[in-house]
Amino acid sequence: MTVVRLATRSSAQATAQAQAVADALMAAHPGVAVELVFVETLGDQRTDVPLHSIGGQGVFVKEVQRAVLDGHADLAVHSAKDLPSVTADGLQLAAFCARRDARDALVGRALADLPEGATVATGSVRRRAQLQAVRPDLSFVELRGNIHTRLSKLPEGGSLVMAVAAMEILGITDRIAQALPVPEFVPAPGQGCVAIECREGDDATAALLAAVDHAPTRAAVEAERAFLAELGTGCSLPVAAHAVDGVLHGFLADPASGRHVADTVAVGADGRTVAAALARDLRDRLGAG
Repeated sequence: MTVVRLATRSSAQATAQAQAVADALMAAHPGVAVELVFVETLGDQRTDVPLHSIGGQGVFVKEVQRAVLDGHADLAVHSAKDLPSVTADGLQLAAFCARRDARDALVGRALADLPEGATVATGSVRRRAQLQAVRPDLSFVELRGNIHTRLSKLPEGGSLVMAVAAMEILGITDRIAQALPVPEFVPAPGQGCVAIECREGDDATAALLAAVDHAPTRAAVEAERAFLAELGTGCSLPVAAHAVDGVLHGFLADPASGRHVADTVAVGADGRTVAAALARDLRDRLGAG
């Protein structure tokens, strides 16, 4: 029996995602057993401050990656939207699992039902920028913590924003008041996808992961990550990209002025090149405004 150690955060969402990966690997490879290795990240430790103030992207992944690099685990499982656009030295992105619903959702009240000046809770500068573009009257408060902690912080008469995929994996989609439509509300790059890393050169583990790598999701998420890489930023800037049904939706905003630009392009055969070109175009248009 081959034992594969899988590093993950210990939150309910991360554990559920990791267990789904473990179950899929064991189903595909009957001679493999998977053990979960739980890791606490900086993002888990610092729930008292906004994500963008402690480093944005990467705060939920670095310690999980370190467990693999140090030999304490063989795989690292992440929400793909948490991964920086450049893969860490010594690791390879070996699998992108089939994506769940990538949209954002409002819990509490649907957008049209929010009264004038209502409060929306979210720690995402992207989500704030997109909601303000449609409803400039809304007020916003920070939202951190695990899923159930966040759900307990629903503003009176208002809403909070969650990822549909996170609620799906926990079986709590009944709490959703409205799934926000794309392209009006473009998700974060990689949202809804679980990505798996292993050590660079670990061909045996990479071969195991081929069974859970979903080619359409990989192509889409790689395009979205190329969009983000071209901008050279993480969640400290309102950035969004989502590839679906042969098109790429992109969004970029200036948090100081509140201006935003968005566009949709056909992905074509080379999604990463198209995505990088769209990112440059949006950056130029935003800068020229």
